[in-house]
Amino acid sequence: MTPRFDAIGLVVSDMAASVAFYRRLGFAFPEGAENEPHAEAPLPGGLRLMLDSEEMARSIHAGYQPPSGGGRHSLALLCDHPAEVDTVYEKLVGAGYHGELKPWDAFWGQRYAVVHDPDGNGVDLFAPLPAQ
Repeated sequence: MTPRFDAIGLVVSDMAASVAFYRRLGFAFPEGAENEPHAEAPLPGGLRLMLDSEEMARSIHAGYQPPSGGGRHSLALLCDHPAEVDTVYEKLVGAGYHGELKPWDAFWGQRYAVVHDPDGNGVDLFAPLPAQ
């Protein structure tokens, strides 16, 4: 028997704000998920993104305390083309989310940007640049 990677879990301070943020990115959280202490959205390939409220985390892990300081996690989302990186970034920043790194053409061959979710976790947006 070998364990297999099945899900990505994030502890969130405001479930409604986090569900709204990830829905803007296309994650299919079920209706009413914003009112629950645990929510899941399916990901391609059978994986899941799981969100747990801080209250839920405390009920599962005795003595849980949210980490202080900046986020230590990031999710990387592949966009279909470089212009989509700019469009998604601008829509999120325009909706009030923190833009950590404006879109730029990275030396490793990607259009790349970073926004923060409501808890300060990085969400990397990227797309391959056309070959030159």
